[in-house]
Amino acid sequence: MPADDPAALLRALSRALDGTGPAVLPRGPHAPGGGPPLPDVLDREWSADACLVIETSGSTATPKRVVLEASALRASARATERRLDELFGRRPGDDVDRQWLLALPAEYVAGTQVLVRSLIAGTEPVVSAVGGFDAHRFAADAARLEGERRYTSLVPAQLIRLLDAAEAEDDAGGEVAAHVERFDGILVGGQATPPAVRERARALGWRVVATYGASETSGGCVYDGVPLDGIDARAEDGEVLLAGRVLAAGYLGDRERSDRAFVVDPAGRRWYRTGDAGEVLSRDVDDPAWAAARVRVTGRLDNVIVSGGEKVLLDRVERAVRGVRGFEQAVVVAAPSVEWGAVPVVVAERDALGDAGCPEPVSTGHTLDEVAADALREWPVWQELRTVCGEIGRAARPVHLFVGDGLPALRSSKPDRLELERLVERALRR
Repeated sequence: MPADDPAALLRALSRALDGTGPAVLPRGPHAPGGGPPLPDVLDREWSADACLVIETSGSTATPKRVVLEASALRASARATERRLDELFGRRPGDDVDRQWLLALPAEYVAGTQVLVRSLIAGTEPVVSAVGGFDAHRFAADAARLEGERRYTSLVPAQLIRLLDAAEAEDDAGGEVAAHVERFDGILVGGQATPPAVRERARALGWRVVATYGASETSGGCVYDGVPLDGIDARAEDGEVLLAGRVLAAGYLGDRERSDRAFVVDPAGRRWYRTGDAGEVLSRDVDDPAWAAARVRVTGRLDNVIVSGGEKVLLDRVERAVRGVRGFEQAVVVAAPSVEWGAVPVVVAERDALGDAGCPEPVSTGHTLDEVAADALREWPVWQELRTVCGEIGRAARPVHLFVGDGLPALRSSKPDRLELERLVERALRR
């Protein structure tokens, strides 16, 4: 069903969750194609509890259709409720109104979960997801929230726009800063949130929580590095695996992919192979502040290049780049190199680098312009960036800087990395 009508989707989800209606597959206006035909009715292999199908392309061209059960969605919503209470000094289980603001496309699991959490809480969500994201419109919509506890879910790009707008206001009590501060919890996920961005939010008194998860885990299931109640995490050969009641039932029409992604250990515990590189640090029984395992994700296992014989995890490089002021929304992609095979390059928005004194780029005649190598060598900020990335490894130091007026993005607000790689290759061929 169309995801651009959240009210209708909310009603359909309500029926699907209580078993009185069919499973729901929310689709956006630019839904991916190319997957197997959609059945009118879910096959018998799926439990009667299956109520939601989330379509996501992930890191591949072929979309995955993730089947989620009502029990998984409820477990996720209730675990989120408990963790937010714990994080911000609220008494868990208090009989209070919990209201959510929807600011993400409803076809993505983070957006759908805002609706599910609203249904579990028994409150009506406020919708602020029509059209492109605007900080002042978001603030106005936040002012409409009447619940005793108020929550929203964002991606880092949206949080940065809110911060920019709040910091540009004449006083600390400006419209954006004041209304965002009223939230009892702001979940930020979809990709890593740069530490500098979190510090800016913290300075304004905003209650930001960095989340990690996937459609296959009913959305975020690790908050600020700590798994939610009922979630287990471990690392195997450098890959993060997750287990718990929030796991998806599998992929619609793709049993082979389901068998690869969801595995059962000798004890009968079912795990989801995330495809993310990282580590899981065991809890410290002697330290009350470290009473749970900690998950540290360093990037996608499939987002790796070999540069001069060295493996470079591009997500890890990007995380380092985004720690440099002015580069908070920059993207790191691979570019072909005759000498090294492939090299990491940085793509950033022109306006974001203006205050950092970025040298004037040279026109390539294409969408992206390049800052000349000689100019980069004289720019202290670029040398700082190269030094930070060099701590990862010599081959991790970016070679080129491209700038553009607005970078291509997916409907989820995540950068369109495939399109950026194409634009970089085109610019290098000039």
